[in-house]
Amino acid sequence: MNNHLLAHKKVAIIGAGPVGLTMARLLQQNGIDVTVYERDQDPEARIWGGTLDLHKSSGQVAMKKAGLLETYYALSLPMGIRFANEQGHILSTRKPTPENQHDNPEINRNTLRKMLLDSLQSDTVVWDRKLTGLEEVKGKWLLHFEGKPDETADLMIVANGGMSKARSFVTDTEVVETGTFIIQGDIPEPEINCPEFYRLCDGNRLMTAHQGNLLVANPNNNGVLSYGIIFQKPPEWEADNGLAVHNTDTTIAFLLHKLQNWEERYKQLIRATTFFVGLPTRKLPLGKPWKNDRPLPITLIGDTAHLMPPFAGQGVNTGLMDALTLSDNLANGAFETIQEAIKDYEDKMFIYASAAQLASSENEVEMHRPDFSFQQLMMD
Repeated sequence: MNNHLLAHKKVAIIGAGPVGLTMARLLQQNGIDVTVYERDQDPEARIWGGTLDLHKSSGQVAMKKAGLLETYYALSLPMGIRFANEQGHILSTRKPTPENQHDNPEINRNTLRKMLLDSLQSDTVVWDRKLTGLEEVKGKWLLHFEGKPDETADLMIVANGGMSKARSFVTDTEVVETGTFIIQGDIPEPEINCPEFYRLCDGNRLMTAHQGNLLVANPNNNGVLSYGIIFQKPPEWEADNGLAVHNTDTTIAFLLHKLQNWEERYKQLIRATTFFVGLPTRKLPLGKPWKNDRPLPITLIGDTAHLMPPFAGQGVNTGLMDALTLSDNLANGAFETIQEAIKDYEDKMFIYASAAQLASSENEVEMHRPDFSFQQLMMD
């Protein structure tokens, strides 16, 4: 096993999301000393959001290299898709088959985190660590955490999300909004709290599009129905700071008005929601080269490197390709220095992540067309 680049060196990964944890797993397979620092209080902290699906050509390749592909299959759920119109009429249904059931099965975010945590050496992840600063001290990175002791590392891998402040050590490029807004909701015990809509899903993900308003729902996210309503951000929001999504009554009223011509089962879904999260879609453009004058080895992976809207299913999958590419470069003995291994990774990442961003952006434009069809999009 050749890991001379990182022999007797310590790697710090910031962020215990799927990409950061997979990176840690791949490094540990090569005997590399790695610690993950995560701001969540503990491993039980609930991760908000819908299920994830790992693609055969990207995310699943990383899982296979990590020795976790069969575990992913066992913990994930192949799901069909029901395409419905705004009146609740089913236009078509796409069911998983024995041949395609492993193409991209859905997995709950916390289930995926636990799977990855179980694959790591004990105490790899240090919880309740909010990074507040980085500096170079005597040839090492000094990591500052809010209310916690400082730590040191020889290599920094930043994977703490699209709005990471530590990104500034690598690039001055700013995150930009793309003009779309997503309101997400969760409903526990959906068979009781929104039974008609739950039956409409019939165990499948449900997708509906009408005049630029879109709904995507998953009735089986570890016992919770998760959904998102997607629309173009109204121009007037720029002047009045938009919608107070944390105000449940206000958000319900806003959504009921926006979907006023939709059938009652959709409105039942909205009324049954007790907590909403609002997400403007953002991306980190990759048109500008990253800094060459970094004081010590540091790079970005996942959303921190290439944040993109979720309209091509490429976000986490692209991040897992980052982990696969970077870990291989650091451990395969092909490079003379850590910086050379990082540079090669970044050159490759810019190519495949730019393609993923382009696909997402093209889908985003299409989705706001009044005649947009989820069926057509998924056939193309």
